[in-house]
Amino acid sequence: MFLNETSIGTTAFSIALIDSSPALVVGAEHLFECFHSLVTAAAPIFDPEGRSVGAIGLIGLLPQYSPQILGMVVAAAKAIENQLQAELIIREANARASELNVTLDTISEGLLVLTAQGIVTHLNERGGALLGLKPSAVKGRPLTEYLILPETLARAISRNEELSDAGVSFVINGTAHEFLVDLRIIRGHDGGSVTSIITLRRIEQVHQLVTRLVGAQARLTLDDMVGHGPSVGHMRRQVLAAANAKGCVLLSGEPGTSKNAVARAIHNSGRRAGGPFLALNCRAIPRELILGEFLGFEAGAFNAGPSTGQPSKFELADGGTLYLDEVEMLPLEVQSALARVIETGEVIRLGGNRIISVDVRVIASTETDLEPRVAENTFNASLFYRLSTFVIKLLPLRERPEDITPLVEHLLERLSLQAGRPIHIGKAALDVLYRYPWPGNITELESVLERAALHCEEKTIQVNHLPESVRQQCAKTPGRPVTEPVRRLAEMEKQAIIISVRASRGNLSMAARLLGIGRTTLWRKMKEAGMSKKDLKKVSVS
Repeated sequence: MFLNETSIGTTAFSIALIDSSPALVVGAEHLFECFHSLVTAAAPIFDPEGRSVGAIGLIGLLPQYSPQILGMVVAAAKAIENQLQAELIIREANARASELNVTLDTISEGLLVLTAQGIVTHLNERGGALLGLKPSAVKGRPLTEYLILPETLARAISRNEELSDAGVSFVINGTAHEFLVDLRIIRGHDGGSVTSIITLRRIEQVHQLVTRLVGAQARLTLDDMVGHGPSVGHMRRQVLAAANAKGCVLLSGEPGTSKNAVARAIHNSGRRAGGPFLALNCRAIPRELILGEFLGFEAGAFNAGPSTGQPSKFELADGGTLYLDEVEMLPLEVQSALARVIETGEVIRLGGNRIISVDVRVIASTETDLEPRVAENTFNASLFYRLSTFVIKLLPLRERPEDITPLVEHLLERLSLQAGRPIHIGKAALDVLYRYPWPGNITELESVLERAALHCEEKTIQVNHLPESVRQQCAKTPGRPVTEPVRRLAEMEKQAIIISVRASRGNLSMAARLLGIGRTTLWRKMKEAGMSKKDLKKVSVS
């Protein structure tokens, strides 16, 4: 039926549609005489955005007219509008829920949401894969029909306590699987209903995270060991041998002799290069916390400690390398525990009884001679013998002056990149560096050059740019021949270039790598030594 004004004249319907307002037309108020015996009432209907989408009304005989008829029509229109609003809200909520589900399914962590009664309200795809469950099958069902929550997690949920990075073990199809979980408690508006949101990560994911976090620092390899003297060549061979071995490694040397860098080179040159490299400074960990740091602990292991558990450093380094700097600083009880883990390949966290198998290579470093300490019973003998499977002694810089020049050049190349300008060193300043005894070794050399570069506004570091303490120490040092070592060094460099080019069959990039320097540096040294490319070709085939 057409109820517009063109079709049937003036009625409550046509007025409601045109004016977008309720209307009541009685008897002769209608335009056409055929409607004079009727009464019409109508009200417009608006969608949630306020647009008129139609009208609803009543038609009755005039004798049955009641003043309440218009109110009834307006109420009916409002009810329809409320229903339209509710349907829009439901559609939008479903759209948001779909977007949320897609988002939750794309995250790398497992997500499990439980009601206070343990009913699963959400399980994302990753969570289903981790727990061996089908999300669509468990939704709306009690989780206990499929698996049992670990005691630590179940206890925390029952107490409405939150957890962060708690180590738990789920038994899935009869096999225990280790996870790190976070638990967040959300209370309803009424304060009574509680929702538990659980996120899960496999321990292996944490291993990968450790690898990424330290990866940029752990990429040091044999190529990064600067110097071409006999001591550096010997150390390179030792590092390669240690990398291919399976036992522990003990690095011995004074502070600043790059023990950390050597440990990383061993890690990256062996079969564990793809695994985590976790470094710990044993001096830096408080004595009262160190055992828990090494062995980890279960939730509630300490009365005054955190309510969540913590994996051991061996678990975090599983499949990779655990580097212990200044191992001599470990308390004896920790030394004993460390020796036991190295021997058995198993860890039991403090406060727990689960045996956790680990595959970790331990590299330790020391600044002291450990053998006398073993004799004095101040260092665990079992640990010493296990760490001493492969020992590498790093010489102090004062005992390998032939490496000062390549080290200085290497460090200045890096400083030049940082400063955005070329930085060189004058011969007189280099002579001072040769005279200095370097008690802080390479670390001190790096610091001295950084300070000198800051004071040098030109391209070349001169004696006056060096720290005063270095200049004063050299003034007190009996005159050690400078020009003679420099001359001998130049001859040694030339001989090293010849040997490297011969070994690499004329490949200059490979020769530079063998020397531990850049190709540009090799070309410069060749020029300084008066060696042409033609000469090198003759050498390469000799």
